[in-house]
Amino acid sequence: MRFARKVWKLLVAVKDALALLFLVGFFGLIYVALAARPAPGQVEDGALLLRLDGTVVEEKAKADPFALLLASGGEVREFQVRDVARALRLAAGDKRIKVVVLDLSRFLGGRYVHLHEIGEAMDAVRKAGKPVLAYANVYADDGVQLAAHASEAWVDPMGGAFVGGPGGSLLFYKGLFDRFKVNAHVYRVGTYKSAVEPYMRADLSPEAREDLQFVLDAQWDAYRAEIARARPKARLDRMTGDPVAWMRAAGGDMAQAAKAAGLIDRIGDKTEFDARVEEIAGASSVSRPDDDAPKYAHTGLDTWLAANPVAKDGAAIGVITIAGEIVDGDAGPGTAGGDRIARLLDENREDGMKALVVRIDSPGGSVMASERIRRALARWREAKIPVVVSMGSMAASGGYWVATPGQRVFAEPATITGSIGVFAVITSFEKTLADFGLTSDRVGTTPLSAQPDVLGGFSPEVDGLMQGSVEDIYGKFLGIVGKARGKTPQQVDAIAQGRVWPGAEAQRIGLVDQMGGLDAALAHAARLGGVGNGKWHAEYLEDEEDPFTAMLESFASGTQEQAAAEATDFAALVALRQQLHQRQALARVEGLLGARGVQAYCLECAASPDYRSLARPAPEGSSLAMLARLVGWK
Repeated sequence: MRFARKVWKLLVAVKDALALLFLVGFFGLIYVALAARPAPGQVEDGALLLRLDGTVVEEKAKADPFALLLASGGEVREFQVRDVARALRLAAGDKRIKVVVLDLSRFLGGRYVHLHEIGEAMDAVRKAGKPVLAYANVYADDGVQLAAHASEAWVDPMGGAFVGGPGGSLLFYKGLFDRFKVNAHVYRVGTYKSAVEPYMRADLSPEAREDLQFVLDAQWDAYRAEIARARPKARLDRMTGDPVAWMRAAGGDMAQAAKAAGLIDRIGDKTEFDARVEEIAGASSVSRPDDDAPKYAHTGLDTWLAANPVAKDGAAIGVITIAGEIVDGDAGPGTAGGDRIARLLDENREDGMKALVVRIDSPGGSVMASERIRRALARWREAKIPVVVSMGSMAASGGYWVATPGQRVFAEPATITGSIGVFAVITSFEKTLADFGLTSDRVGTTPLSAQPDVLGGFSPEVDGLMQGSVEDIYGKFLGIVGKARGKTPQQVDAIAQGRVWPGAEAQRIGLVDQMGGLDAALAHAARLGGVGNGKWHAEYLEDEEDPFTAMLESFASGTQEQAAAEATDFAALVALRQQLHQRQALARVEGLLGARGVQAYCLECAASPDYRSLARPAPEGSSLAMLARLVGWK
């Protein structure tokens, strides 16, 4: 029997080796094929079709090739805002494009600042004399924002449109901790540094509520002003003032109610909408393998971008993107790994770029990672290369920390920024374990021996050291900001204390220099770089894309259209939003359970939906995934 087992193990090993060799050879052949892949698809005269089947983000997350291979088709795509905006602006000046179509049937959202940029690009298309048609089964706030810029916004007869306004619920864990006797050790500086309140309280403090309401009101004012500019006849107040009366006035028909409020123009199903587009674009003469492809002449986003590569004429203005939570290590893109971003900055500093634009869309995160990025940016300044900052939807806490090397800081009126403050939260379980009869005793040579002890409890000396460390880092934060903004630490402290500010107010108090988007920041950087009237182009500092992963992504995107989440009616839209909030809540629990150092993070930013959480499920084996399975959310 012993000999037979050895033979069996040998056979299994040979089988595994052959399977591995086969897979390596198979993927090697695919890689070779990719290296010689054909030119991008041909542009068809007619419509530019933008199927936004997913979320709009500042920076797409790096795809996992093995996850793509094993994908079941339910994954959600991410669209970079700069890609969508560029596609629209190209369409405005290209005679081959007669009409732009936004299919928002499976659109899952995006942040206000990003959609504002896309809306401006849609306006440029219409200014060029070309119609922009939008269609969805049902529109939510973000969909309504895009549809407002369309010359014709269509909705399905069974659908509708609804605007709830910015805001949301925040989970507080103190009651849960008390129930299970978990001890949350909280160390913070700042009256308004509310990121730790969920671990200390059962609700928002008056200071945090005031702070959050101030930011949300500014965002709501910006949203309403944009809708009013894009659709002067729209009556958003009819819906938001008394939603039930608004529905009843239309006999309970949400589609008719949306039309009466001026949020959409026409009611019709997808077949009627496609027929309308065909009137403008003409019938397609291209044979397509996709049975779901519309019959009108059109070109998709990927094909359109591939056929119009980014021009590289003139001087290079570097752009480094800091998007997502700032974390230690090489994480990203889509997450701002401090080591990865610092490496990209150092590797490209001597490549002859005239200036650098730092594009920030982050709620902050690790202090150590934020400082690593700041120092890498400071090395560009030391090399006499101008550095300009462009804030996206948020650049708060650690996101503001990395903005301090900027010679000029641009923001949008609805940008969330500030939140200058730091904290640390560490949980210990000595009381929880005691309930199960598990106790501990300690022996050591100093008060710090074997401390901090998450099972036996923290000593007073550890608590003192931790609070002192947080206060010291806060002092450094004030000094860094003060030096960058020409203020004393005391002056910065008066507007800091963890308080968040909308972009326009941040300009008033001196945290921001100028209102404007990425294009304005790039133009200013080119002037600082001495380009003058010469040509220049934006050069994004990124790791090279793996062609094998790119191929798998293109295959996956072609098969995901039917499988991606779809809001078919108002109830389905509510269900999708519920899923979004559930995953956000779980992500915050995961952040607490993870071992992290001192943080510069903005809680108020968490009140804005994190649409990326719909696109990426919790990784198997993580505490987030285990908790998700326990409560039935995954």
